[in-house]
Amino acid sequence: MITYYFRTVKDEALKTVESIRTGVWVHAVAPTTDEISQLIKDFVLDEDILEDAQDFYEVPRLERSEGANYFFTRYPYNEQKEDSETAPLLIVMGESFVLTIAMREVPAFKKILEGKEAVVTTQKAKLFIQMMDIITHAYDLELVRLRKAVQKDRARLRKIGPREIERLVQYENKLNNMVDALIPTNTWLQQVPKGNYMQLYADDIEMMEDLVIANSQVVNSARSILKTIQNIRGGVEAIMTSRLNNSLSILTVLTILLTVPLVIASFYGMNITLPYQESKYAFAGIIAANIVILGLLGYIFNKKNWF
Repeated sequence: MITYYFRTVKDEALKTVESIRTGVWVHAVAPTTDEISQLIKDFVLDEDILEDAQDFYEVPRLERSEGANYFFTRYPYNEQKEDSETAPLLIVMGESFVLTIAMREVPAFKKILEGKEAVVTTQKAKLFIQMMDIITHAYDLELVRLRKAVQKDRARLRKIGPREIERLVQYENKLNNMVDALIPTNTWLQQVPKGNYMQLYADDIEMMEDLVIANSQVVNSARSILKTIQNIRGGVEAIMTSRLNNSLSILTVLTILLTVPLVIASFYGMNITLPYQESKYAFAGIIAANIVILGLLGYIFNKKNWF
């Protein structure tokens, strides 16, 4: 579906229009092949690049072709049908238009479309920066949620079981997907003010610098949470190894303690002449000897902290 949005500095709100005009923002969500062909024809776009925009796993990058600049990025996407926690977004900056192509609805854009954040489509550079800032903020909100969940598991480290470990692995996978999307995006964001990709005024340059800083902070935050997860997994592994070693030590001690009376009982079960076998105190003596030997072994094991 293709929607045309338009707003000037004199307009009170963002509005939809029926036709192409200078300063329009064209937003295409899951466009069909015919709609893609129409966009290529209307705005003289590079067909190969727009085909790349249909790949759900397309990586962020920057390209220039046919008099337009193509900015591939990715945004957080939780309703995944594919094995990815982010979805692709292409932003095309032309001479007189801004075009966005997404394979899914972009939740972060609801703020713009519902009028919660004012945009002016005729100010292309500011619109581009606002879009990227909204996506960066969406990543930040997702990271805040993940950080709280990870810290919650970290607080009960000794109670973490297989289910919690599986959840941490899912968090780690999500964070890796985010980092894979954020780092190349951050790289081309730093190139925008240097490469004459769009006309930037003084306040636009300042906004762009703030955007790059915010994006870098999100990358660092994602890496920090990843490191925390790795530390938790390392701690859990050490705790489980320690528990296993303790269990093996206890089982070894019990085996030794049970072997002593078993050996003595085996001797007195033989069909040969044995000491004190005619004595009426033989059984009590054997039991007493076992208790003494077991007590001595227990004392030795306890001194060596084998319990």
